[in-house]
Parts: sequence; C-alpha cells; structure tokens
Amino acid sequence: MQTILGASGSVGTLLAKELANYTDKVRLVSRNPIKVNGKEELIKADLSSATEVDKAVACSEVVYVTIAFEYKYKVWNEKWLPFIKSVVDSCIKHNAKLVFFDNIYMYDKNYLSDINENSPINPSSRKGLIRMQVADYILNNIETGKLTALIARAPDFIAARNSILIETVYNNLSNGKKARWLGDAVKIHDFIYVPDAAKATAILGNSPDAYNQVWHLPTCNGNLTGKGWIELFANEINVEPKFSTTPAWMLGILGIFIPILSEVKEMMYQMENDYIFNSQKFQKQFNFTPTKPEVAVREIVRMLGK
Repeated sequence: MQTILGASGSVGTLLAKELANYTDKVRLVSRNPIKVNGKEELIKADLSSATEVDKAVACSEVVYVTIAFEYKYKVWNEKWLPFIKSVVDSCIKHNAKLVFFDNIYMYDKNYLSDINENSPINPSSRKGLIRMQVADYILNNIETGKLTALIARAPDFIAARNSILIETVYNNLSNGKKARWLGDAVKIHDFIYVPDAAKATAILGNSPDAYNQVWHLPTCNGNLTGKGWIELFANEINVEPKFSTTPAWMLGILGIFIPILSEVKEMMYQMENDYIFNSQKFQKQFNFTPTKPEVAVREIVRMLGK
C-alpha cells in the first residue's frame, strides 16, 4: 500500500496518477478525498489529529506527504511540527517509508543563484524557520536509524492551479490587463512544472536507493526572467506582453486590504534576486529531462481553455 497524506492538492492528485504505474494499492487521505484512477482506497481524515494520521499510515509501505496547510504563519506555527511528528512516529511504528514533499524556504537567501542539495541552511523568514525545523526532525530520525525517509524539494509551481504565474500573469493577460510581477522582473526565476514534480516524486518513492537523502525535483529552468515568463504566456495567447511590477515595500500597504500579501512579503527576497534551482542530481541519476518552459506554458494554456 502506498499512501498520500494531503491527496486532494495539485501535487497529490497527479502523484496518485503516477503511482498507478507502480502499484494497484494506493490510499488517498484528505478531508474530502476523491478517486483519481478509480481504484484507490479513500480515507477521510483530519490530518491535524495524530490519531487519524496513525490510522491513515497503518499498513502502508510508503507514505507521501503532500499536504499544504493554509498559507498563514500562525497556522504553520501551530500545525506543521505536531503534524510531522505524528507522521514520523506513525511511520516508525508501522515500518513505513516516508517521502516528504518539501519547499526551499530553509535555504540561505545569499545562495539563490545555484540552489542545490548542499546549499547552506539559514532561513531568513518565519515560515522558512518552520520548514527547517520540519526537515530537521525528519533528518534526525533518519540519522538515528529509526526512520527510512527522503526529502524531495521543489521551487515555485507552474501549473493550472495554485501557481502565482496563473494568478498574476495568465489571468491578467487573458482578461486584457497588464500582467503583474511580484519583485524584480529582470531577475531569473525558476519554476517546476507540477506534472514533472509528481512523476519525479513517484520515481523517488519507488527507488530503494533514493532513501535517506535530500533530492531536488526536476525543474524547467530555462534561465527565464519574470519578463521572459510573461512573454511566453503573452505569445501563447497572442497578446502584448505588457506588465507592471510590485516591489516588496508595496506589499506591506496592499496587505492591509489583501491579507495574503502580508504573508507573501517575507518571501519577497526570492523574487528580488536570481532564483536558480539546481536539479542535476535527480536528472542525472534517473535520466530525466524536465519539461521545457514553453511546452509547460502551452499545455497549461490549453488546459485553461485560452
């Protein structure tokens, strides 16, 4: 049995599809799980409850964590560490391997021009500190020999949903407005195409030699700047690539009216510097070629119907 905790999100849904290539025993766990391939076992659970996590993990060979808590520091501070502790405890109890889908908030902001698995860990944000603590808890249990696990890290998403590119670039351009770019539009910013992320996560979970280490998932990095991404979307929907930028200081003001922008402000250092995600370790190990940016944009625009 391979189990996905947080199976209803964009990564979890596509991961369920990919796991069908490896097993016919897949369990989907979330508040409202929905079958993807038609054969999965569904468990409705509140994953903030250690008891319900334990029931979900029972009888699993591999457990994938793709859950996304509400993007608020207060929620993350309350939920992430207790959740991961319950997952790790249950995986140890039931002898299940853990695949943790992670972000890159914990890395030192001074090393964003080549973010690799050995980049210094030195978070500069409150959310980054929480993600460091979560990763440390997993890695410490690996080191003790109690837990078999791996951490799969991904940068910002390019996808038909849950992607800043769709919210601020595609939606605006397709409605006759200027695209809006948060931060410096002439800095390079890599994104991962979510279907690639899901496929790679399934590969890792089903590769015994991949465990007990950190992996960067394959990213469609074409050295594109914010302006370059805007031009790709504009060309695909045949509009002028007009855009405006929003600097970090403005988010503090806008956050008064749009609370989520206050949560984004502490991560703006990622948008104001070159943000280049190195996934060569995975690509070489598994002979994997990431989707090219222009192909990813074309497929997303097709999915969205423009």
